[in-house]
Amino acid sequence: MPAAAPSRPDVTYRTAGDRALLVEYGPPLPVDLGLNFFAHASARRLEENPVRGVLEVAPGLRSLLVHYDPETIQHDQVIAALDRLHREIPEPGSLVLPSRRVKLPIAFDDSTSREAVERYQITTRPDAPNVVDGNNVDYLVRSNGLPNREALYARILESEWWNAFTGFYPGLPSLLPLDPRSELVAPKYNPARSWTPEGAVAFGGPCLVIHPIESPGSYQLFGRTLPICDLVRRPRAHRADPILVHPGDRISFYRVEEAELIELRRQVFEGRYDYDIEPGRYAVADHLAVQADPAVAAEAAKRRADRVAAQELVKIP
Repeated sequence: MPAAAPSRPDVTYRTAGDRALLVEYGPPLPVDLGLNFFAHASARRLEENPVRGVLEVAPGLRSLLVHYDPETIQHDQVIAALDRLHREIPEPGSLVLPSRRVKLPIAFDDSTSREAVERYQITTRPDAPNVVDGNNVDYLVRSNGLPNREALYARILESEWWNAFTGFYPGLPSLLPLDPRSELVAPKYNPARSWTPEGAVAFGGPCLVIHPIESPGSYQLFGRTLPICDLVRRPRAHRADPILVHPGDRISFYRVEEAELIELRRQVFEGRYDYDIEPGRYAVADHLAVQADPAVAAEAAKRRADRVAAQELVKIP
């Protein structure tokens, strides 16, 4: 493990098979957006300054998975190239990353998410502590020390959500709030659900996810939005890319009733809907400024303490 330069995270290189390298930044906990920004900056710099033999780079929450051709470049040469790259990355306050703004409607506690929860309770775990009156919303409220559902919904709506990485399966974004006051945490299902509807929005650990396809799942469901994966290539849906949300995108949600969401989804399937996507870049200095605000820091710390206290009182699935 090379020593970290000032304002740079520690870097650990791990062999990942015979043609990949896993690069880890900093400690695994607590979750740190700064590490994720550094991972994205590293991936971007490799794209702009390609290394012969490096085939693909995939950013994770605090990591990079680097695929390379061992007949063109050796393991130690990849590490040497990455060491040089890390030294060239600007200070955190100077980082500016490609980042689109994507606005999505959300219907909270929708009937399709409830159906998934109820199926789970009937077929898999009748005594699941995270199922309260046929939903996961009230469990999320309790486990985060919130007074009511509206406080939970406000946390979702008040922050932009940074797509820290896309993974687990293709097109699944894992989002973290750029406003530390909107941090939420939830334990996962135990065992997992066998069915999750496409478009479901859920929480697991510190991450908010949007399910791109029908699939199993283990995060706590609280709403639904538009399709974010379109392999059929309908007109106007996602243009050239079947995956809507890219790594480093910022997502903001606006609230709609379920009937309106159903109509908007119909427009997507009929090729009549234009997604609200604004190209742009994100200056990490903006996030650092928010973090440094004493009032924001104090409120975020209080909410974090309330959440920790609440988690002592709720049963973990």
